[in-house]
Amino acid sequence: MQNLTKCVPRQAVHGWYIPTFLCPVLQRYRILILQRTRALRSSKPQCRGVHVETARGPEQPIAVTGVSPKGVPWTCPGCGAFSQSDKPEDAGFYSFSRKPVRAFRAHQRREPYEMPIEEDGGSGQPEETSIEGVAQELPPPPVCDRCHNLQHHNQGISIEHPTMQAIQEMVSESPHRDNHVWHVLDAADFPLSLVPKLQRQLQLAPQRTQNRRAKQGQYFRGRKADMSFIITRSDLLAPRKEQVDAMMPYLTDVLREALGPDGESARLGNVKCVSSYRGWWTRQVKEEVWKRGGGQWMIGKVNVGKSHLLENIFPKNRARDSETLQNHVESKQQSGEPQSITTTGVLGISTTQNVQQEPEFDSLLPPMPKETAFPVMPMVSHLPGTTASPIRLPFGRGKGELIDLPGLPRGNLDTHVLDKHKADLVMRTRMKAPQISIKPGQSLVVSNLLRITPTTPDLVFLACPFIPLDCHATSTKKAETILAQENTTAVECIAKPGVGTLIRSAGTFPLETDVTRSRAGPLTRKDSLAFKPEQLPFVVFSTDILIEGIGWIELAAQVRKSALEGKAETSEGTKITQGSSVDDFPAVEIFSPNGKHVGSRRPLGAWMIAGKKRKPVSQRSQRPRPSMKGRKRAMKKEIRDLRMRLDGA
Repeated sequence: MQNLTKCVPRQAVHGWYIPTFLCPVLQRYRILILQRTRALRSSKPQCRGVHVETARGPEQPIAVTGVSPKGVPWTCPGCGAFSQSDKPEDAGFYSFSRKPVRAFRAHQRREPYEMPIEEDGGSGQPEETSIEGVAQELPPPPVCDRCHNLQHHNQGISIEHPTMQAIQEMVSESPHRDNHVWHVLDAADFPLSLVPKLQRQLQLAPQRTQNRRAKQGQYFRGRKADMSFIITRSDLLAPRKEQVDAMMPYLTDVLREALGPDGESARLGNVKCVSSYRGWWTRQVKEEVWKRGGGQWMIGKVNVGKSHLLENIFPKNRARDSETLQNHVESKQQSGEPQSITTTGVLGISTTQNVQQEPEFDSLLPPMPKETAFPVMPMVSHLPGTTASPIRLPFGRGKGELIDLPGLPRGNLDTHVLDKHKADLVMRTRMKAPQISIKPGQSLVVSNLLRITPTTPDLVFLACPFIPLDCHATSTKKAETILAQENTTAVECIAKPGVGTLIRSAGTFPLETDVTRSRAGPLTRKDSLAFKPEQLPFVVFSTDILIEGIGWIELAAQVRKSALEGKAETSEGTKITQGSSVDDFPAVEIFSPNGKHVGSRRPLGAWMIAGKKRKPVSQRSQRPRPSMKGRKRAMKKEIRDLRMRLDGA
């Protein structure tokens, strides 16, 4: 930082500290100093093996490759932060004592081997030879200390999340004419992870409408920039891929409701549901990424799975599908673009390095790295805000690139949780949710962060929590003391001290979706009684309560039709709004920190899909074996009575 303050005016750095990975402009001054020092060192005369001083040639511009003068990458391939050696606690810090860093620096410090000048007039130029397999033996670019600790020790500090204006400026500096934005959503709290009005804020082409004459792939403001929605971690919704595919109409309708007026007329044929963990539909998305080319941006909130998705959809080792290297070099030479040069390393081994122009550190985008068949992928971690700066991964010999952007803020529920329990907030695998009964006078407590209290009297609610936190039903008075942190013996306390004073009401959420057909069991099954829902004297209402960044809780309640004031006709899976008011439906009130971090959606019915269903009696192969515990007890009693009679006789 001392060298930085010498180049930057005092007003720019006085009074606060700006991390270099958040402001690449400050990195430019440090690079200029290092380049000047390198130029002065290279201007000294070189001495050959016969002690003959050679004349200096004309000065050449210093080309900046993917390695900084200190022997480490310009940017960390794991988090994208600019490399620095001043602040060990910040992203991008490299300690030169680590073994991968030492190996990478040792390879970069190798000087070209020059043959001594011979008496017969030899040129003394190095001999170029080629050895197969040299490229595979080169050490991969190392990650910074923060990424190393996240990968091996599960320790790290989250960065400051960028604002929407910063993301807009990054996308506006795209060097590509054709751009595509992948809006990444999380299936755990879908659609709470949706960024509102993202299309307008990034000045993208509007969504294609349902009009049959609507154009596709139109240019907007001098460039082609459109957007697609991609829902990640779909394996949390159902155990099988076919079941998730059957949910696509439901997911599209929920997304249309979340988009508001913009989604009413949208066609929404660009919605995809994938699973990076199980590989569902990732191959199809990878082929689409390859066909599109150009600049493709991964935008979404933190911890939605952008980096993990990029690792699975990035087209690796596609050189055979694109033009050959020789044709690529010739085309670049004709266009006047910078080319790759051949340098000779130790022992006369010829290696190829990609030389670029001096990177523009005035922009928010890092310089384009060297294209490789299998690049180092971004770091995948449960820590929110793992990606510090944009990570650019080119593919297809200049055909396009995938850019992983830092995540946008996703609420601050994790700030109310103790550090040792923050990792428990992430749902990594599909939950086998139990069914908890909430009787009148009781409430559902989610650890000591949230409380769900029914507001409809004399009604039993069923709760199926698909969250990785502990949930249990208790009396409402006891639940109030648990959230106020007055009773710490009932459940494990994961909230920080003082969070109990921040508990506020997040509102009342009615259960207004009819799920009678799926919840009535054998009454409506075709292989059983086969009643129609209209013939039953009750209605089952349901809704999903969303917890931001954690999961959802499926609520259901059974109400008699005579208790409903509005005599509206009911239909399976639809909201009853005609002739009914909100007071006609069963409802719950939710209490959370600052009254935030919760939402609701139409019920997914995950408990009915993923739960075990008993076979009807007609389809059972044999009668289950009865328990012999009672019979053995009765036999022992008869034997005792018989002995007593014999002894008395």
